[in-house]
Amino acid sequence: MRLSTILLLTLTFVSVSASAQAAEMRMAVTTSFHNSGLSDILLPQIKQDIDLDVHLVVVGTGQALKLGRAGDVDAILVHSRNAEVQFVTEGHATHRREIMYNDFVIIGPTADPAGISGSRSAADALAAISAAESAFVSRGDDSGTHRKELSLWNSAGLDPDSFEADWYRAVGTGMGAALNTASGMNAYLISDRASWLKFKNKGEMELLYSGDPVLFNQYAYLPINPARHDHVKIDQANELEAWLVGEKAQALIGKYKIAGEALFTPNAKPD
Repeated sequence: MRLSTILLLTLTFVSVSASAQAAEMRMAVTTSFHNSGLSDILLPQIKQDIDLDVHLVVVGTGQALKLGRAGDVDAILVHSRNAEVQFVTEGHATHRREIMYNDFVIIGPTADPAGISGSRSAADALAAISAAESAFVSRGDDSGTHRKELSLWNSAGLDPDSFEADWYRAVGTGMGAALNTASGMNAYLISDRASWLKFKNKGEMELLYSGDPVLFNQYAYLPINPARHDHVKIDQANELEAWLVGEKAQALIGKYKIAGEALFTPNAKPD
């Protein structure tokens, strides 16, 4: 076979292979979202429906925002509204789109040594834990969950920086690792409901407090602004957003359950 023919066939093969390859993008997501298992449901369906490979970078909300500012991902899915609004205002994202929500809950030992189960508010529950100096595990990682915890301590008029390390343990880890640490220590902690329901190593732990409106936990999608980083894949990010807010995705989110309990409630508004 002549060399020119071989080269032509090789170029044709490369061209066909490239055109057949699915589009790709990188999305930073929170550890709480990933731990829920919902990504295992959504990612294969995204691939099937829009032929898009979404590569997840699993970090806390604070780190996800840093990755977005640096243009290291094409979109982020996080849960810290004030930080998200600031992120958009500063021009790092084109906009913010709400996708789904659940709530934060306070987990603790079945014996409930601080007696938080009857608390009138989440802030009162944390105040009781502080007063009793019962073991408490903090994410300590600038995640959305950690930011919510700090706001609750503030609402209770308390400063975690003043707490003794023998009962207040900031672990600087994701949600799953923090839950494991709390289970091992028989300690209290704040978790998103989805991660708690998915968590298998519950030991002597149980959900002791929930229901305060301040524990509402909204997840939002933010495409990174190509005006800041011209290499980001904004077309793919927009395509993924359109899928996430569509009827099929919202139904999949709402139907995802563990032991009959929904982990998220979809609430995306159509265009």
